[in-house]
Amino acid sequence: MMISDKPARPDKQVAIQVERPWLEAWNMFKKNRAAVAGLIILSSIIMISLLGPLAFPADPFAGAGPLLSPPGERGFLLGTDQQGRDILVGLLYGSQSTLMVGAAAAAITITIGILVGALAGYYRGWVEEVLLRITEFFQVLPPLLLAMVVVLLFSPSIVTISLAIGIVSWTSTARLVRAEFLRIRELDFVKAERAIGSRNARIIWTIILPNAAPPLIVSAALSVGVAILFEAGLAFLQLSDPNVMSWGYLISVNRPQILEAWWPVTFPGLAIFITVLSVSLIGDGLNDAFNPKLRQR
Repeated sequence: MMISDKPARPDKQVAIQVERPWLEAWNMFKKNRAAVAGLIILSSIIMISLLGPLAFPADPFAGAGPLLSPPGERGFLLGTDQQGRDILVGLLYGSQSTLMVGAAAAAITITIGILVGALAGYYRGWVEEVLLRITEFFQVLPPLLLAMVVVLLFSPSIVTISLAIGIVSWTSTARLVRAEFLRIRELDFVKAERAIGSRNARIIWTIILPNAAPPLIVSAALSVGVAILFEAGLAFLQLSDPNVMSWGYLISVNRPQILEAWWPVTFPGLAIFITVLSVSLIGDGLNDAFNPKLRQR
């Protein structure tokens, strides 16, 4: 039996070194019971949002029974609202738009935050000064008020609400990215890239950004929960799309009867609470998993 003395190929060694931190992070994440529970809950909510409308094909805006029927009576598991609409059907169909707004707004938040923070942290000088002044301008404005103005300027829809939430929520991500770029740009491997003549675009997007990814992943996860709460707040103020069912819309249209009937508002509120809680648990788990100090314990 021949034993090869040849060393492992450099590309394989690099692949192992790149994959190992992510594997360690995943193993650390799995040890966090709260984070795993949050992942299971959020995955279940996503599956229900996809399969629920198939199991209950109905119009969520159409009246399906008597007005304000309590939960469990007359075949309605979660009861009906003041217009006779099935609350369960509304929750199933509303989950799609609520999760869609949360994901889209978080994507916009992370995109703007990465773009502004990366340019400010890498180029420094007047570029950093201009971008920091813009960031501070958006940071001092009340986020909910600014989102309301953006939605009012255009017709309320999933697109405009997602854009409004993303526009008012990117400042913290930008500051996080800038801090990471300021730290990483002075490391030896980045200086080596500059020494061999690599372009700034390559250094920013393929060298520094991947090394700054762990805290950005945590920020992206938490941004989803913030966006869902923002959407619920806008809907509560009747600034959501009246033609699209969402959890915030259910709370908005049923809040006048909250003293007479608690269930049309309570169940959508619980859905929002559980979803945001699961996202927060996942974010905390990712934060612990990507923290090298906690990983070494």
